[in-house]
Parts: sequence; C-alpha cells; structure tokens
Amino acid sequence: MEETIEIPEGFKVEMEGMDLEISGDGDSLKKMFNSPLVDIDITHESIILKTNGDDRKSKAMIGTYRSHIKNMIKGLQEGYTYKLQTVYAHFPMNVKVSGNKVIIQNFIGERAPRNIKIMEGVSVSVDDDEVTVTGNDKEKVSQTAAMIEQGCKKGKRDPRVFQDGIYLTKGGEQA
Repeated sequence: MEETIEIPEGFKVEMEGMDLEISGDGDSLKKMFNSPLVDIDITHESIILKTNGDDRKSKAMIGTYRSHIKNMIKGLQEGYTYKLQTVYAHFPMNVKVSGNKVIIQNFIGERAPRNIKIMEGVSVSVDDDEVTVTGNDKEKVSQTAAMIEQGCKKGKRDPRVFQDGIYLTKGGEQA
C-alpha cells in the first residue's frame, strides 16, 4: 500500500533518522515517525508513505502518518487558533500571561494562584475574558488549551452550582 502527499511550493522536507522536518514560510516543525510498519520516501514534490503489509494495522498507521504530516503543513501555512472563555459568578477571576506561564488568580476565592505552563512554540494572549492560544504545531496548541481548561478543576464541588472556570469555545481552526 502506498500514499502520496504533495509538498507545497516553497516548502522543504528532510528526513534525518526517524525525524521528519518540514520547513516553510520562515518556520519549521519536526516530528518523530518511528513505526517499523511504514517507510517514508521524499522526492522533490511529494512525500511517499509505503507499507509492505496490507493488514488493518498498516493501513491505520499510514492514515495516522498522513494526518500528522498534513497537520504540520497546514500549521506552517495557516497556523492554529483555540479560543477559551473565562466564566465566573462567585469570585472575580483574573487571568494573565507572565513569561511562559498562564497565571489564574482568585479562582473560586483561592489565595494561591494556579500556574499553567505554555508549551514551546505556542503563544497565549488574554483580552478581558477571552484567552487565545495560537501556534503552528496543532498538538502543542491544543495541549496548551487543554491544560489551561483543566487548570480550573473545581475538585468535589457541584458543577451545576460552581460553573466558574475557563472553557473552550472555538478550536482547531486556522489563525
């Protein structure tokens, strides 16, 4: 079985060991592809994914590789943006970005701030009650948004009563 992915004009693709690096539009993304089921061949205009097996596992692995590579190309072309909304009813929550951390203060009246690490290559901005997470790597952008959302866990409080938190409103679209 074989799958071909076209390389857009102006993009450069290199395979070094098990690491695939795609460069374009002044930025680059690198990802490790280490399955023994799939071989990656690179020509001037395309990436060819090959497998010797015709079983379900080999087909699934080729589909996974194809999706990852297309996400890398799309991320370098357009970028990814996730939007989150801060919601509070009981205690006024304050969210700010400081260095490579998102700091959530006064969440449900807590004295200690909650710190969430921003992954490398991702930028976070706060505008009033809207938090925007942007970047080229879909996995890192979505993981950072998820960590911000999970940073507001309420413990054993009733979620019907305590609806305070940061919630994902739009995600995965291009910047």
